[in-house]
Amino acid sequence: MSDRSLVDGLTLELVLRGSVEAAPRHHFRHSRVCRCVLSVALLLTCLCSSAAGQRLERWVYVSTNLLVSENVDRLEQLMRDAAGLGFTHLLLADSKFSRLHEMDERYFRHVERVRQLSDELQLRLVPAIFPVGYSNDLLAQNPNLAEGLPVRDALFEVRGSRAELVADPAVGLPSLGDRKAWNFVDESLRAEGEVLRVSDPKGENCRVMKTVHVAPFRHYHVSVRVRTVDFRGQPQIAVLDAVSGRRLSHTNLRVGRTSDWTTQHITFNSLNCQQVNVYLGAWGPTGGSLWLSDARMDECGLLNVLRRNGAPLRVVMEGQPEQQLQEGVDFEPVLDPLLGRVPYAGEYEVWHESPAIQFRRSLPEGARLRVSWFHPHVIYDGQVCACVTEPAFQQLLRGQAEAVERAFPGTDRMMSHDEWRVLGWDESFQRTGKTPGQVAADNVRFCADHLKKLNSDRRVFVWSDMFDPHHN
Repeated sequence: MSDRSLVDGLTLELVLRGSVEAAPRHHFRHSRVCRCVLSVALLLTCLCSSAAGQRLERWVYVSTNLLVSENVDRLEQLMRDAAGLGFTHLLLADSKFSRLHEMDERYFRHVERVRQLSDELQLRLVPAIFPVGYSNDLLAQNPNLAEGLPVRDALFEVRGSRAELVADPAVGLPSLGDRKAWNFVDESLRAEGEVLRVSDPKGENCRVMKTVHVAPFRHYHVSVRVRTVDFRGQPQIAVLDAVSGRRLSHTNLRVGRTSDWTTQHITFNSLNCQQVNVYLGAWGPTGGSLWLSDARMDECGLLNVLRRNGAPLRVVMEGQPEQQLQEGVDFEPVLDPLLGRVPYAGEYEVWHESPAIQFRRSLPEGARLRVSWFHPHVIYDGQVCACVTEPAFQQLLRGQAEAVERAFPGTDRMMSHDEWRVLGWDESFQRTGKTPGQVAADNVRFCADHLKKLNSDRRVFVWSDMFDPHHN
């Protein structure tokens, strides 16, 4: 394969024929320290120019934080090294590109230093913008713009002046010490009272699995306490549809190779499933020790509830769906103050206490309500996808493009549409009447067109594996 892959005269209809997904290769989740990679096999697709007659290009990809002087020092040395080796382009990513309006004079002095050096070295800068897929950095400005998964008709009961969730049906996991209560427990796991332990597994699976009956389109929480000593494997909580085997959970646990007891959490949406298989443990670890304890499962309340027009909240009396209670009249506005704020803006905590529904008027004690809403889903190590059909997110994209244009005028752009993993469930999307591929194509056109309006001569790049059905 050549050093650079350009598609001449690419039409964005390609996305209609392919799937909007990618293998986990290009991680545009920007680190807070300088992370530099020299590469001669960076696969890009240029949306705006012909490859005919162009000389070979060699690219450097750098993800850094230009606010920190030491990072700029390291970046300068890398740029000099790269230019000396014949590299031609610097693909530059910084989470601060999503909030340049918050940056002080020091940051823009560092930007100017990088720009001047790139001119001196004839190393063309290509800022990376539009975090569609890994959207956390832009979502820091409005966490309610995350793409939502639906919760439908969850049961709440009135208790005094508030209504709280009641699991419907009841769910749970047995004691890990009760081996017969699980569908299976791998032989590598040994019981120590209520704890399961594996030592030196030598590639053997060490898992327990339980089939649980659930209601479709509900939000569920699973947790387990974990301890490791030199454990060479990845502990997981995995939830699969019991019928199709489709995976419903995609959140990694935060367990070190050696770590004291910690409680690990994931959540999942049941989608259209009525039974799920809940797995705890690890697949194919090669050594060390792992302990599992206190497995739990419960239904979530209004955890990370999204509040925007395209992700509405509905509260009705059970059996009387036409009697919708009015927010701000019958009950107080519902908000999760921790949504997209833990440990800092743009990060979505997987599990915390859910807000209740607080009433402004009296309802009969024990009255049953059915509540529907939308919530985001955390992918892998914190990734949350934005809802690109929301006008407010489109405005954030425009604002970022214009701010980066002021900071890096006249340069080419890399559009960071990458590993787009949640799309098509909330009402913002449903109102379009389009397929996921059509919505993705619309967004790419919107982003590319806006960049060309700001500078008609620039080239615009995307990751080719997002759009080429023959890639990966």
